[in-house]
Amino acid sequence: MSHTVYGTPVVHGVSYAPIVWTSRHPLPPTEFTELPPKERAACAAHLEEICRSVGDDLFAQSEQAYGDVSDVLMMTASLATDPSWIAEAQSWIYSGVPAPQAVVRATEKFTEVFRASGGLMLERVADLKDVRDLILAHLAASSGDEASDARVHARKVQAASESPYILCARDLSPSDTAHLNPAHCVGIVTQLGGPTSHTSIIARQLGIPCIVAARRINEIRTGEYVLMDAFVGSVTTGVPENEAREAVERDRRRAEATLRWAPPAHTSDDHPVRLLANIHDLASAKAAARSPLADSIGLFRSEIAFLNAQTEPSIEEQTEFYSSIFQEFQGYSVCVRTLDAGSDKPLAYATIPGEENPALGVRGIRTSGPHPQILQNQLEAIAFAAMRQRETSVSVMAPMVSTAAEAKWFVSSVRQLSERFEVELHAGVMIEVPAAALMIDSIMEHVDFVSIGSNDLTQYTMASDRLSPDLAEYSDPWQPAPLRLIAQVAHAGLTHGVSVSVCGEAAADPLLACVFAGMGVPALSMPRLAIPSVGAQLAQVSLAQCRLAAASVVEAADPGDARYRARTALEVEF
Repeated sequence: MSHTVYGTPVVHGVSYAPIVWTSRHPLPPTEFTELPPKERAACAAHLEEICRSVGDDLFAQSEQAYGDVSDVLMMTASLATDPSWIAEAQSWIYSGVPAPQAVVRATEKFTEVFRASGGLMLERVADLKDVRDLILAHLAASSGDEASDARVHARKVQAASESPYILCARDLSPSDTAHLNPAHCVGIVTQLGGPTSHTSIIARQLGIPCIVAARRINEIRTGEYVLMDAFVGSVTTGVPENEAREAVERDRRRAEATLRWAPPAHTSDDHPVRLLANIHDLASAKAAARSPLADSIGLFRSEIAFLNAQTEPSIEEQTEFYSSIFQEFQGYSVCVRTLDAGSDKPLAYATIPGEENPALGVRGIRTSGPHPQILQNQLEAIAFAAMRQRETSVSVMAPMVSTAAEAKWFVSSVRQLSERFEVELHAGVMIEVPAAALMIDSIMEHVDFVSIGSNDLTQYTMASDRLSPDLAEYSDPWQPAPLRLIAQVAHAGLTHGVSVSVCGEAAADPLLACVFAGMGVPALSMPRLAIPSVGAQLAQVSLAQCRLAAASVVEAADPGDARYRARTALEVEF
């Protein structure tokens, strides 16, 4: 008898294998024998040594990884070696608390601070607990506790095997996920997490099918064979083996089609769809420029390179940075998103401290209120860089625009600089606030283009923090409400002759890409490695099918219904 558990699919694929559950080692007991005073200094020094060792290991792993995986591991490593965190743990040791309990207490204090800060810091609570458990595992190993082995990354895996398995957990940390071997781990299912969580990011880069927010996955025991369909988000027991193998074989054929795909992207009846790459620094720009997959950049997240800056970089420093990016794409185009400081990307020199709800606070274009010179300086630096690299077509767009007046003001500022520097800069805005989508006709009277940030548009439409692991269902890119807003923006683009693109996580979903093409969206921007799967899927369907899928999903009752309607319209095998 079959039984199905549903979650939110974030990395597509179909797998058939037994479930293997993983769980964290238990925390040390709260009761303990006080540490003798003469041992405290040595214990504190030993803890610092272990913290440095854990940090060094994570830094080394980040250097061997690439792209988003490297960034995530580097951020986790920085937590392990954070002087304030280490000092807090050592203060407990000097008061007589043994190292394991001191580590737990320091983590609890910093967890409260992170949660109070909200935004990106809230997401880092999981990373901090990962560091805690790694350090505890190292402490246990150094004390001769053979039951705890630091090499298992602070986790116990039940019935681990080199045979294919589907890993299940309440949640996974960056270090847990980054060490998975795709040859053995053929699927990941977690009870928590969301489409933009670190688990999702790393699983996507490793190419492991992944489903998050599967609340009832604990109903399936270790060792049970399941058919995992990470296109629809289902995990099913009791599937006859021949049926499961057929489903896996269909997915293998899809994967082969992806490997054979070559740009440019178009539907089966030759309707073109531009597939662009997302970048955030010079390394990702160089990787995109040397890849045959994308010739232009649809989203350059300009603030990422400055996240660790304590003061605003000078115009000269910014100009050099932007010039190095533009130089990589001579003859092509780069679309720069101006600073989106605040919320999950706080900048020391541009973020208002202590905001109770930073996602709804001073971020994006709103930073121009308390810090008017920051945007002006950035635009001047972009203009200087565009003047140096005239062979690159440069576009600039503002995030978090909510009104037509903001759009008009921003575009006017960009055009004034274009005239002043005698360089062509295309000016547009991000559509990620529902108010902007609803006022899109008025906004399009002023802009050269718009780009839809599906992550934030979904977050604000569904009134759900996209970083919250408990609200992942609401962050599903197939939610019909934000899809209706995207369709409205796409229609307005066709009416006004204004180019529309989608640049959030939804653009990397092959089936949603077909839906967006059917809505009339001419360009999609995504992580570079997602381009082949999107291009291959577009090549298998006609524009008429895409339009049918687009018309059907906006009438859906929920994300599952939307996926079903799209697959039916596109004639994708279930």
